[in-house]
Amino acid sequence: MQTFEAFNRAIFLRINATPATPHWLTESGLLIANYAIWIVPVTLACMWLAAGEKRREIAVRASLVGFFALGINQLIGMVWYHPRPFVTGLGHTFLAHAPDSSFPSDHVTLLSAVSFTFLYSGKRLPGMFILAVDIAVAWSRVFVGVHFPFDMVGAASVAWMTYVLSSALWSKWGSAFTRTCVAAYRKTFAWPIGQGWLRP
Repeated sequence: MQTFEAFNRAIFLRINATPATPHWLTESGLLIANYAIWIVPVTLACMWLAAGEKRREIAVRASLVGFFALGINQLIGMVWYHPRPFVTGLGHTFLAHAPDSSFPSDHVTLLSAVSFTFLYSGKRLPGMFILAVDIAVAWSRVFVGVHFPFDMVGAASVAWMTYVLSSALWSKWGSAFTRTCVAAYRKTFAWPIGQGWLRP
């Protein structure tokens, strides 16, 4: 375990920015670390609003996989606390963050859950796009000093396992649940749908 942690810290120090890092690179890292996660709700909303049974089913599934994966993260954090780099005084921190458990990364878990769902569902273009954002966010969160590299490996693993373990349940109830969501959407937004502003 000590060797594992030493390796984790060594990789962190290789990636982590320092006061000597060019300002534009640090600012870019902060921008990605703070805001790239918003690509998830935007992408899922666009898929839903584009309509089509298959697109909406994938959007619902990706949302659920992400939701349950984040729930597993919370359970892991309750059972095992792993301090963030700045809590141990390691490296340099450029982003204010609560000193909660670092393992696994919620940002990367959500992005991985969505990208895996897209890719396994045959949506290669959006899947590869979200995966590219996922990798950028993983780098940035280590770069600005709030995560260790293995937090990202753990996040991707949690997301993948959640997708795999939920597959049987989705095969049985996924289509029915999606139809329920579509019915609720059509009822809630009946007026703008009737006006032609939204697709039914």
